[in-house]
Amino acid sequence: MEERVEDDELLQVKSARLKERLTVSVIRIAEAEAQKSNCDVSAPVMTAVADLTFKFAEQLGHDLELFAQHANRKSINIDDVIIAAHRNDDVASKLRALSRKLTKTNDQQQGRKRKKAANIVTVGQ
Repeated sequence: MEERVEDDELLQVKSARLKERLTVSVIRIAEAEAQKSNCDVSAPVMTAVADLTFKFAEQLGHDLELFAQHANRKSINIDDVIIAAHRNDDVASKLRALSRKLTKTNDQQQGRKRKKAANIVTVGQ
């Protein structure tokens, strides 16, 4: 029981650190974008955007976990991310393109490995 409490406390500490880091990053991005646009963004607005970003990331993580579980997998893959992005057509299409590119690259690397393996067998005979 004590281990469970310690694990929960550690998880809460890690979550708080992540939230702080994300908040700082979001504020920096908001400030940079505001400067580019020559406008001001108030601190409460930046904090609200950071909070929304963190909540979105938490929900996204939960959704991805559920998608992987539904497919009887223990790890999340690109297909889960594409499914999660279905509400945003632009993001989903970019993810699909990335997935195709990664698959093509992986196939090419597998082909090179097969050729090397075939050459080793041929040379050894």
